[in-house]
Amino acid sequence: MPMSVQEWEGKRQQVVQLLETIINDTETPRNIRRIAKQASDELFNEKYNPAVRAANSIELIEEIINDPNMPSFTRTQLWMAISILETIRSSHA
Repeated sequence: MPMSVQEWEGKRQQVVQLLETIINDTETPRNIRRIAKQASDELFNEKYNPAVRAANSIELIEEIINDPNMPSFTRTQLWMAISILETIRSSHA
């Protein structure tokens, strides 16, 4: 069963908050912050439905998740974001 608009908005907001923390963390390398910003922006791309937006966001995050320069705290936040995005992707597929 597809998630409701409220559920989608709530989950999107959770992910955006996680990504905002990374975007605003000056200890995190710039390339990682840039990708976090792109992943966040992708969640607001009205051209696509929520499942596609989530999938696109996951794809961006997966490109950087193994970056050796990433602080472990940041990596944990990105895994949490992916986990939430997976629930969006699977419930809207």
